[in-house]
Amino acid sequence: MALSFQSIMNFIIWNSRGALKPYFQGHIHNLVQEHNPAILVVMETKLGGDRAKAITDRLPLDGAIHTDTIGYSSGLWLLWNSNFVEVVLLAKTEQEIHVEVKVRASRLSWLFSAIYASPRSEERSILWENLTKVAELHKLPWVMAGDFNEPLIDEDKFGGRGVNINRSLAFKDCLDRCSMVDMGFSGPRYTWTNKREFSNLILERIDRFFMNPDWCVIYPNARVTHLPRCHSDHCPVLMEALPVNSVKLTRPFRFQEFWLSDISFPTIVSKAWNGNRDLAESIDCFSKDATAWNRNHFGNIHQKKKENSG
Repeated sequence: MALSFQSIMNFIIWNSRGALKPYFQGHIHNLVQEHNPAILVVMETKLGGDRAKAITDRLPLDGAIHTDTIGYSSGLWLLWNSNFVEVVLLAKTEQEIHVEVKVRASRLSWLFSAIYASPRSEERSILWENLTKVAELHKLPWVMAGDFNEPLIDEDKFGGRGVNINRSLAFKDCLDRCSMVDMGFSGPRYTWTNKREFSNLILERIDRFFMNPDWCVIYPNARVTHLPRCHSDHCPVLMEALPVNSVKLTRPFRFQEFWLSDISFPTIVSKAWNGNRDLAESIDCFSKDATAWNRNHFGNIHQKKKENSG
């Protein structure tokens, strides 16, 4: 069965540096008016509980989930427009909110994880472990998005001390174990600034969207844009899930872990990701080649088992 999509779905993440600041509600209204997001994640709100609810009740999105704050720091909100999506809470901590998103215009559902990683590395380590546990518990298309408070590579940081190798490797290991892909971006490279003069200026790309291959197959033309920075030292980040002509729901692509143990599998990966293809084309090439390779290489295993047991 093929499913047609009629419009773009937008998703925004923004580290606000405090929901009580005078600009906060006005800027949220502006973001919603301009981009009409299905989901908006707000980090470092510094508010939770009833005080958070009192503010989100006045915002132009009718669904809200809040995390508890740690003293007067942290605070993570996931807001949504129920005309676009149904959201079901699965789990949350101070650093993460995991929900199942059901798209009203289709039968598609997938996992969305809103992230505000602690500035403290030992607490981020707990988050990385939690995310890998989530990866072990589900096989859904998956997006994780938010402020990860950790540059991933040297190019993600300008000024100050270099990227901490051990911490960035721990972050990368988490992403690898969750099968996450960075979709790239347009706009300024860095999403955070310390707002200092040039001699002491530090810039980092730490606010990001990551997707697993199953989600990329559903939305192969998704794109990420770093929006202009306003009222905060972090810029909002927009992801647009662009419409596609059709999505085959009967037999979605699934990455099989046992492929990794086969010596011929790296050739399939290299073939798809080499060359001048863009990300969407590479994903499409990989999914097609891997599906054909799996069918030819392993396709008769179940039939052979039936014959041997018969």
